[in-house]
Amino acid sequence: MQLFESTLDNRAAALSAHRALLDRAIQAIHERTFYAAYDENPKAYAEDGMKTGAAAYEALLGKPFSLKQASDTLLQAEEVSPYTGQPLGITYPAYQQPEGYLKAAQAAFTSWKATSPQTRALLLMESLARFKDGFFLQSFATQHTTGQGWMMAFQASGPHAADRALEAIALGYVEQSRFPEYQQWEKPMGKVSVHLKKHFRIVPKGIALTIGCSTFPVWNTLPGLYASLVTGNVVIVKPHPGAILPIALVVRDIQEVLAQYGFDPNIVQLAPDTAEHPITKTLAEDARVKIIDFTGSSQFGDYVEQLPGKITFTEKAGVNSILLDSTQDLKETMNNIAFSLCLYSGQMCTCPQNIFIPEGGIRVAGEQLPYDEVVKALVAAVAGLAGHEKAGPAVLGAIQNPATARRVRQASQLGKVLLESRTIANPEFPDARTASPLILEVPASKLDVLKQEYFGPIVFVVPTKHTEESIRLAAEIAAEKGAISCGVWCTDGPTLHHISDVMSEAATPVSANLAGPIYVNQNAGFSDFHVTGGNPSGNASLTDPAFIVRRYHLVGMRILSN
Repeated sequence: MQLFESTLDNRAAALSAHRALLDRAIQAIHERTFYAAYDENPKAYAEDGMKTGAAAYEALLGKPFSLKQASDTLLQAEEVSPYTGQPLGITYPAYQQPEGYLKAAQAAFTSWKATSPQTRALLLMESLARFKDGFFLQSFATQHTTGQGWMMAFQASGPHAADRALEAIALGYVEQSRFPEYQQWEKPMGKVSVHLKKHFRIVPKGIALTIGCSTFPVWNTLPGLYASLVTGNVVIVKPHPGAILPIALVVRDIQEVLAQYGFDPNIVQLAPDTAEHPITKTLAEDARVKIIDFTGSSQFGDYVEQLPGKITFTEKAGVNSILLDSTQDLKETMNNIAFSLCLYSGQMCTCPQNIFIPEGGIRVAGEQLPYDEVVKALVAAVAGLAGHEKAGPAVLGAIQNPATARRVRQASQLGKVLLESRTIANPEFPDARTASPLILEVPASKLDVLKQEYFGPIVFVVPTKHTEESIRLAAEIAAEKGAISCGVWCTDGPTLHHISDVMSEAATPVSANLAGPIYVNQNAGFSDFHVTGGNPSGNASLTDPAFIVRRYHLVGMRILSN
């Protein structure tokens, strides 16, 4: 296989510089040890990055956003900052009819599918180099569309998202390189042999549709986007109407690289819409769309999964649990849980909702602590963090959707209130839409409540007869409704092993006895598989081989060469 197509020879050196990083990422995928290609510390980048990023963000407001894709109109977006309450006022190039995106994608597919997997991989890595230069701009775009705190916005939509994209590129290259492209085949048949020249072709599916979400528009979109592109498919990115800018910045980077190296920028297109005039279903149901990546609600995810003739990759809602059985350090445990509950005001797919605690209490450093004391410690830890003058606003961020704020207010009737949700003042943004976690006590028998996801800062404390009932309920809910995470605190080895076995059967990852700066919400690129695809929370995993190989066919050609 040639390193580059002949049309790229004069620019091959710039792309070949990425080869060492590609090799390192491939190594990391196989080793599953800690690896981060992009430093998560803002101080590792430009010294004045925050200042220039903020200025670059402000310069985009109220203006048309420039992309290299074809279009026939400008769409006035509905993006409103959860921090200021003000519209971003950005317009985006768009087609008045979705047919425009489909025709442009079809035209771009011809050259892209004929490009070698290695060249595709290196081109996409060049786009990540550009993306890296815009991490600070991206942080403000994400903060003011999703409501994430600035540090989370920087990390999740910057280095962490870039790592996940690189992971998809690297695994995509590995899978497409697994088998030889050409082989001289000989079969001995007594006095004669049959000789065949064999050519194994990777044939991409065609047009992929990536449907973004409002809370993590970059982190959740990049894996599927880059997985489809590296495998030779063209992609239409349909962002959430409330969070277009963050992924528009990524699409711009990719398009500029494609154009620079002589490819059709319409290999990837941004297809924005509004809540009043949605285009998602029109695109999703079109027969020319072969692949769909979706992150969002279970209701729409179920619709996507049931579309005929599509290869789908979904991450939907789950009901995540925490099981408390025993711990060596109650304060450390409760601080860890409190951070998980407060982080981004519970607007994370990995955030715990149901906390199961035996009614007889838990063992703490070998001593039995009554249930009421355990709950008291949990409430105090959450209230302390949420109410902290500096840490509270930074950790909680803002509420992305007004519907989430309404849900928090309405949820207080679902159980006994242990901690009321309240508005958290943000000194930098006095008009920010905020809500601290609402903690309710709900009986274990109230399964109609416990089996439903209440997106946002809503937490249920559930007294159980014993740890075994906690395990049974958590596994039952995960298997029936889906779960993406399960936090466990247990110092007894056999019990912890039993929990791991039961939750594994429910295809739910377990994080046990976490302490310090590592939380159940977090998943590490190149090591953790985010979502398993084994329960109703989603049918795919970031990033396993199935996430890659289902995006293309392997087709063999044979020519007699006797």
